[in-house]
Amino acid sequence: MASILKTINGFQLFNKCLTRSLDVITVPSRGKRMNPAPKKRHPEWLPKPTRVLYNEGLTSENKEFLNEVVAQNLASQSLKSPLNAELVQSTQTWTNGSKRTGLIGKKIGVYPMWLKNGRKVLTTLIQIIDNEVVKYIPPEEYNPVVKSKHPNVRVKNGCLVLGAVNIDPQKITKAYSGIFDTAGVTPKKTLMRFTISPNAALEPGTPLSACHFKPGDYLDIRGKTIDRGFQGVMKRWGFHGMPASHGVTKTHRRPGNIGSGGEMARVRPGTKMPGHMGNHWRILRGVKILRINTKYNVIWVLAQNVPGETNTMCYLYDTVLPTRKNESPHFPTYFPNEKTGEELPENLYADDVQPFDAPTIEFQPESS
Repeated sequence: MASILKTINGFQLFNKCLTRSLDVITVPSRGKRMNPAPKKRHPEWLPKPTRVLYNEGLTSENKEFLNEVVAQNLASQSLKSPLNAELVQSTQTWTNGSKRTGLIGKKIGVYPMWLKNGRKVLTTLIQIIDNEVVKYIPPEEYNPVVKSKHPNVRVKNGCLVLGAVNIDPQKITKAYSGIFDTAGVTPKKTLMRFTISPNAALEPGTPLSACHFKPGDYLDIRGKTIDRGFQGVMKRWGFHGMPASHGVTKTHRRPGNIGSGGEMARVRPGTKMPGHMGNHWRILRGVKILRINTKYNVIWVLAQNVPGETNTMCYLYDTVLPTRKNESPHFPTYFPNEKTGEELPENLYADDVQPFDAPTIEFQPESS
């Protein structure tokens, strides 16, 4: 009996030591970091989208049947619009302080184009895939974190949640699918928020296309840069490095002295040192639209440095530069005119772009 009590007391002592060690490990470090790392985690307002797949015991025939049903539902919902376009066009008017929504685009590559003056330019192709309105947050409920010198001054703007790229409903969680069930929208792979003025609100289920913008308009493109991982100072900051000879030993790619001596011997904030490179949000402002393809919802923008690598999603919205404001945009978005039945041409070009099917040289008849 005494041996059993000793073993029990030993286990209790071991558990106490284990919990104490865990408490010491999990206690956060005190103090404030000078340069905190950017947050890479998922936003709090969005639940976990995908679930862990497990064997449901379905036969191959049942799986094929479910895939057919999902494909039919996606096709039927993408063709129908639950919004009355005439009602929206009659109630919403464009004002000088209005701010409409943007689009969610997918960067698909770089392509050359030619202007009418013979200049060759490089453009980036951005495709608009299955953009629909999921939710509207009124100004009373939308409280964004805004960094301003005047905290009491606040612009009463709302928020519009857009979704892009349809996803199989069988592969998402119940909490994530509830977002789309309330809106009556097909589940989306990507969700993004856009700050808008109250007069630019759209009902959930409104489809958005590349015709939301016009050729010749100017955009701001926001995306995440390519993730390069942990890099040294030569690649991250463009340092020259140490000499390759004359007694240099194993310091060819090192930064060298960082100048932390003197009265305050410490590393100065903002010192260029090795660290994580890329995967940061960047905004490219004042980008001009040269061409729009209405069949495949592709936008050609005059830029080859759009942040992000190929097949990544980005924000597209009207530019905030005062000298490049869009004068008469489609407000709150583009709606096809069902009465006249007129369809837009497949390709829309800006005024200074040379279309591929247009003649490059025109011969004028000689005057007698």
